[in-house]
Amino acid sequence: MKHPLALLALLAAFGQAAVAQEVKLVEQKDKQQIDVLVDGQPFTSYVYWSNQKKPLLSPLRTAQGNIFTRGFPLEKIAGERTDHPHHIASWFNYGDVNGTDFWNSPPEGFSHKGKMPYGAVKHKSIKTINGGNGAATLEVSSDWIMADGSKVLQQDETLVFRAAKDLRIIDRIITLTAQDKDAVFHDSKEGAIAIRVTRALEEPSTKPEIFTDAAGIPTTVAKLDNTGVNGVYLSSEGAVGEKDAWSTRAKWMTLSGNVRGEDVCVGIFDHPKNVTYPTYWHCRGYGLFAANPFGAKEFPKGNPSKKELNFTLKAGQSETFRFRILIHSGKLDAAQTEAQYQQFLKDVK
Repeated sequence: MKHPLALLALLAAFGQAAVAQEVKLVEQKDKQQIDVLVDGQPFTSYVYWSNQKKPLLSPLRTAQGNIFTRGFPLEKIAGERTDHPHHIASWFNYGDVNGTDFWNSPPEGFSHKGKMPYGAVKHKSIKTINGGNGAATLEVSSDWIMADGSKVLQQDETLVFRAAKDLRIIDRIITLTAQDKDAVFHDSKEGAIAIRVTRALEEPSTKPEIFTDAAGIPTTVAKLDNTGVNGVYLSSEGAVGEKDAWSTRAKWMTLSGNVRGEDVCVGIFDHPKNVTYPTYWHCRGYGLFAANPFGAKEFPKGNPSKKELNFTLKAGQSETFRFRILIHSGKLDAAQTEAQYQQFLKDVK
């Protein structure tokens, strides 16, 4: 990944007003996190706190410094929802690997009993930390640990943080390797790369809803005051809103709205080299924004036959997944988003 060339192309895509910014990674071993700074200001942190069941990117901020991920359960913010305490900022995991639930595994201080045992993704090591003008690279490794303590998957990941005026990008290149046994990703809607957004980016709620997770646990999501709530999903295939977009397949999805006076467009991009491209979308109006390459049977619009995938990594086999999280200050229409998607394909091979 040649940062200078990719950066020039990225700047060209946004016009001459876009100016590259210095991206610095600061390791804080005592806090179990690596802070990502843009021109000295916080963007996000890669955190591997011992009281969580997976590494997180928390919180996520726009170029103007607005936090657009939900505060709960790390902090309680007036007006925000307090459902699904395992939805924390941004993460990557899955709801059913060999009969173990990594998605719904509750953080410290919360508990619920499901039909499957809970696993955890445990940060193992930091391999590379490199900052620079316009981009910084972090290479890390994690272990997917089953309820019995065995290791089912190794996750080796490269995260590239990019920054320019009005623009923040996180590229996640994730390689999963099955260990001594096959790793079967049984079809589940709970996965895989996800963001839980603040209240303003939710869709206005018209009625209370009950959502049942892969473990069979129902969660009531109440109808709340919709003042300032203005999020809208848009897919590369033209689907608008959760009603049309949920469970469809598309190469990209955006969630747009206004957060504390700032127009914001957040996108997740799938890559043609990813298995089952274009991915399925687990995008909920209450603020869960997720791309799921594994859950075919659970997504009837994208898979009307409900044929099972049960994606399997044989023992010792690896598979690499490539995703981009794009955060743009300002509005992006479908054509502008598609231009950014094409840039993603140039940056990440």
